[in-house]
Amino acid sequence: MKRTVYLLITSLILASCGGGQKGKSANTAEELTKLKKERATLDEKIQKLEAAPGSDSAKKVVPVSILEMQPTEFNSYVEVQAQVNGDQNVNATPQAPGIIKQLLVKVGQHVSKGQTLALLDAAMVEQQIKALDAQLTLQKALYEKQQTLWKQNIGTEVQLMSAKAQYEATTKQKAAMVAQRNMYAIKSPISGTVDAVNIKEGEAAAPGANGVHVVSFEKLKVQATLGENYLGQVKQGDKVNLIFSDLTDTLHTTLSYVSESVDPISRAFQVEVHLNANNKLHPNMSCKMQIANYHRKDALIVPVSVIQHTAEGDMLYVANNDNKAKAVYVKTGRNSNGKVEILSGLNVGDKVIIQGFEDVYDGQKVAMQ
Repeated sequence: MKRTVYLLITSLILASCGGGQKGKSANTAEELTKLKKERATLDEKIQKLEAAPGSDSAKKVVPVSILEMQPTEFNSYVEVQAQVNGDQNVNATPQAPGIIKQLLVKVGQHVSKGQTLALLDAAMVEQQIKALDAQLTLQKALYEKQQTLWKQNIGTEVQLMSAKAQYEATTKQKAAMVAQRNMYAIKSPISGTVDAVNIKEGEAAAPGANGVHVVSFEKLKVQATLGENYLGQVKQGDKVNLIFSDLTDTLHTTLSYVSESVDPISRAFQVEVHLNANNKLHPNMSCKMQIANYHRKDALIVPVSVIQHTAEGDMLYVANNDNKAKAVYVKTGRNSNGKVEILSGLNVGDKVIIQGFEDVYDGQKVAMQ
């Protein structure tokens, strides 16, 4: 019996709580609707009083500047910091590990493809080559002697072939050792300029480790990194402006490369612009890259600052034929460089108030300057 009473009391409490919450929500909605109606009524009364003959507001004329709407070419840009690099950018290292014996280049030096940049200690290989030289000299003399005897019909053909085989085998062995010795050198795989030397004499060097950085400036590229949210918004061939703070002119070109994959760590992807050699540009220079990702030939454009965000939507003021301000609600599109595209709400010839709009209201008299 007691258990039944407890369950009944609990049910009543839960029901009362739920009902109270619903009642509270309903009351809030009703009160909000009521306040909105009261505000609308008050706004209407204020406008009538301000427009009434003899009132100060009705007499006041606000000076404004206007922008007459005309179809205009509009581009929206993605802006990002970028850096200039050589189109060919390599880190030259040896083919075999060893100790740096001699550096042959310095930063800023021009080098040719195949030029030796540094030598590694290859003393053991050199000793083996010297030993083979002595052996090769002997085997060559024996082979030539055997050839002479063979011409005089002295000796056997087997002896001649054996001498020849030993001489040729030692020749190939020496060639292999010379190739091995050449692996103890750092050579430039491209023609270009030494951008950095990251090794010192006496230090150990190895394939793929620190080496000599060589950059080719016959062709340049400007690289930038964009967040993954821009993937799909930019594409190869998009128009690009490269703005250099140290140069007076802006380079106008197109996007050469857009990575199709996102780096799993940085959540970004890379874009590139390829350029020809330019003596004004240098490696590691920074610039602002503007990628045009939206274009419209006949857009209606207004300054972003004139847009007022209200509960009813985005609004701006226009000056009508009676020289009065009129509130117009608009739908905006892309924005770039302080300009915003108007998709609907304005027509060609409308006079948008771009200065003095802070001091006007709907129906306010204005004087266009």
